[in-house]
Amino acid sequence: MIKLMKLNEVPEAEIFARVQEKLDVSGPVAEIIQNVRARGDAALREYCERFDGGAPASLEATAEELDAAVASLDPKFIQVMRRAEANIRVFHEKQRREGYTLSPRPGVTLGERVHPIEKVGLYVPGGTAPLFSSVLMSAVPAKIAGCREIVMTTPAKGGVVAAEILAAARIAGVDRVFKLGGAQAVAALAYGTESVPRVDKIVGPGNAFVAEAKRQVFGQVAIDMIAGPSEILILADDSADPEFVAADLLSQAEHDKNASAVLVTDSSALAEAVRAELERQIPALPRREIARASVDKNGKIIVTDDLNRAVEVANRIAPEHMEIYTRDPMAYLEKVTNAGSVFVGESCPEAVGDYYAGCNHTLPTGGTARFSSPLSVDDFVKKSQFMRYDPAALTREGGDIALFAHAERLDGHAASVERRLARWGR
Repeated sequence: MIKLMKLNEVPEAEIFARVQEKLDVSGPVAEIIQNVRARGDAALREYCERFDGGAPASLEATAEELDAAVASLDPKFIQVMRRAEANIRVFHEKQRREGYTLSPRPGVTLGERVHPIEKVGLYVPGGTAPLFSSVLMSAVPAKIAGCREIVMTTPAKGGVVAAEILAAARIAGVDRVFKLGGAQAVAALAYGTESVPRVDKIVGPGNAFVAEAKRQVFGQVAIDMIAGPSEILILADDSADPEFVAADLLSQAEHDKNASAVLVTDSSALAEAVRAELERQIPALPRREIARASVDKNGKIIVTDDLNRAVEVANRIAPEHMEIYTRDPMAYLEKVTNAGSVFVGESCPEAVGDYYAGCNHTLPTGGTARFSSPLSVDDFVKKSQFMRYDPAALTREGGDIALFAHAERLDGHAASVERRLARWGR
């Protein structure tokens, strides 16, 4: 049963604890990465046999396979996927950035240029569920950013990739799809093999092996984040419907036994009602064993004296997903500063954002919403800056620059300015 805690009656360490099974897989992952670097495609095929139950005839999916996947699915489902892609595109188009140029002082020109990252790798999980929504959430902002090549890897159980994932790749405009999962896929993207191109950045969630591989290849390539188990926090008052609250908590608890589902409320009556409702709903879930383990181990209902204090608790937890289920939810939205994505009001359960609304569903976990952001177009671009001085501007400001350099005891820096001023007789 989910734990019920009253703020100020339970130690803070218990209120804010995140209980997760942390497996040390650094050794096996390092071995996998080294093997892929040394043996390329041969190593990848061996890992497909070992971990996925068979290697595909070709590591790369053909255009015909992608088209066949689209054709094999219900046309109504394909229409829904296309509408979701369009919604995601509309939201992320607003994130497109342009460079700028300014002349803050006479003779001085400064600017910033925005460039797409040339090659990006998308990791799409395909373990217990085909997460084709993750294809859209990663590929659409990459396309908007203007990345020259978008390469996707996803596990192929028995050598076969779920048709939904291949269809999503076709709809989102992924350039190349490889039937690879796990740490070996991350290694292939980071270092390249005979078949898999080396990329400049890897994005996308995965299991502990994928997360550790991303950690180990960081520096060789860029990464988006180290994703942890899924999280939801619901901020609610006594106007909330216990049935809906319990259902929304379970929408994340069913992801993973390490997932976290938390309710923060100022209503003891709601807390008890939600606790009872969870016990009614869990047995009806197909993934009830996972949800049961998640709720029992990581689930919490935290009761506070008032909603303002509840918001403080929520900001400190900094959840991946946060629902506001109160009489005036927009009033509390302004107070939320630490959350990956916020779902406002009774009619906006977390599943809306997972698939369809348009906001990204790749979000910071484990409290990193205190300093991290959702995946966006910004993750697929890089910036450079430039400056130009004319002789009059350098003459005017050169003394200040040289003074800085001498103060730092970097006389060569100073000389690079002073020699010009001396040559020009200024």
